[in-house]
Amino acid sequence: MNGDAIVAEARRWAGTPYVHQASLCGAGADCLGLLRGVWRALYGGEPGVVPAYTPDWSEPQGDEVLWRALGGRLHGKPVMDEASGDVILFRMRDRGVAKHLGIQTRIGAEARFIHAYSGHGVVETALSAPWQRRIVARFAFPDIQEG
Repeated sequence: MNGDAIVAEARRWAGTPYVHQASLCGAGADCLGLLRGVWRALYGGEPGVVPAYTPDWSEPQGDEVLWRALGGRLHGKPVMDEASGDVILFRMRDRGVAKHLGIQTRIGAEARFIHAYSGHGVVETALSAPWQRRIVARFAFPDIQEG
């Protein structure tokens, strides 16, 4: 999948309000909803059935639900092997489950990513050192035939 097409679609969502479990450009999205919306635009359908989920992503149980789900549809890759259009997964607290994701829009010294962030909506953010140290996994979108 072309990283430029992924980034362009993700940026189209900028300004969408944050709404838990939503996935509609301009109306509302959470971080998974943003990814689902980009997937729909690229592949023409949902990536799969998305069950209801809580904002804590099963953190009390220590269950890596989001990580497993991403691994079932996207191609895992080394965290340091960055490319525009990659999906990056974050662990927000030490020993917490990974429960936030974004799409990398730029690599290198001025790395950036777009994500739906509670209280901010869909925004493009610098992939600063505090964000970088929270990355626990990186994924690539599959080729269009695989999607």
